[in-house]
Amino acid sequence: MAKNKGKVFAVFGLGNFGQVVAEVLTSRGGQVIAIDDNPEIIDEFKNKVSSALLLDSTDERALKKAPLEDVDTAIIAIGKMETSIITTVLLKKRGVPHIVCRAISPIHAQVLHQIGSDEVINLQENEGIRLATRLITQNNLKTIELSADTSLAEFHIPEPFKNKTISDLNLSEKFKLHFVGTKRIEVKLDSEGNPIRNEKFLFFTADDKFQENDILIVAGKNDDLEQFKQAL
Repeated sequence: MAKNKGKVFAVFGLGNFGQVVAEVLTSRGGQVIAIDDNPEIIDEFKNKVSSALLLDSTDERALKKAPLEDVDTAIIAIGKMETSIITTVLLKKRGVPHIVCRAISPIHAQVLHQIGSDEVINLQENEGIRLATRLITQNNLKTIELSADTSLAEFHIPEPFKNKTISDLNLSEKFKLHFVGTKRIEVKLDSEGNPIRNEKFLFFTADDKFQENDILIVAGKNDDLEQFKQAL
């Protein structure tokens, strides 16, 4: 199975930066849903990605109808601060597992962090290629530096890990990594049919098995983490 098979991205905002990100993700094998509220841009872009949607991302009713159930990562490339903030809140409510936002100022970045954006970037158009390349080639989510050469990192559970126990994986011997725990994400519907994202941290026992949407948390030397990342 190809490493990038099945990765689905939603790119909100097709300005210069958003277009670069969407095009590079598509060229690297990602499935891309491009979303903008400008009909001319959508018409021009519809043949460049998997699908292109004419949509106001601040309209909660419209966003609920958008086919975002399989999206792994949403990239909010919108330049307007209020629009990007509202879109982030609605996507978190919708249950999108990983959200990357473009900030246009330090205050904007701070607000995005506070409302739950998983990553906040402040990049120019020519940096869009770097972002897209990183998203399409890496399975890791967050990385926290513990020292100059050691980090704590989160990874999406790859297909071969599902239904395996931590002892089955033997991470310490194969990759010299220390298993810290598992973040399990569940999305349920409330009484009105709105998705509610529930996230909990688990300390695994010897018999616990990884599930489809789990996030693996490990610690180790940066070189060993990089080797593990390349092996996924």
